[in-house]
Amino acid sequence: MNITDVLTAFKALREEGMIVIPGRGGRHWLKVNDETALDVPLGDPAMGGHAGFGLGVAIAQPKRKVVLFDSEGDILMSLGMLATIAEQKPENFYHFLLDNEIYATTGGQPVPGAKVVDYAAVARDVGYPRVASYTELDDLVKDLPDILGKPGPVFVALKVNPEIQNVAIGKRRPWQNRDRVEVVDDLRKAVAGGG
Repeated sequence: MNITDVLTAFKALREEGMIVIPGRGGRHWLKVNDETALDVPLGDPAMGGHAGFGLGVAIAQPKRKVVLFDSEGDILMSLGMLATIAEQKPENFYHFLLDNEIYATTGGQPVPGAKVVDYAAVARDVGYPRVASYTELDDLVKDLPDILGKPGPVFVALKVNPEIQNVAIGKRRPWQNRDRVEVVDDLRKAVAGGG
């Protein structure tokens, strides 16, 4: 599956008021979505930070669905967050894993255990009540309404094609339209105003 195709399929089902944290798929999300204040593209914060941030947003905004597109590299850096999310049981949290088996943003190095770690099994074993895994876009598209239509927390592992960024980090053009402070300020305003 291509990340852009996955995000396009999700966009078609995005509900009003839903908060989307595109994680490391953010550069793809901005291509397919008309950015709103409820989009929280933080760029590339410290590895492992997206799941904890997503959980915090879900707890702070219990009446809104919060969707996180995470990466396997991030999850490995903070594996304990899966157990924490499962323990907290945020019914409004939808955790999608974009697993390309590499560190795409740093040159394509293989992720440890890329071919053997079953992230869906890990999420299930730590207590996520609903877990799914997909390798084919058609299967995901068919099931996506049901995934988003039931309470979370849910973990959905998606095998996606690697798209390596080979331009040196210091020479890349930023894909974000807003810096992190603007993103958080816009989110605060939107949730305070009921947007």
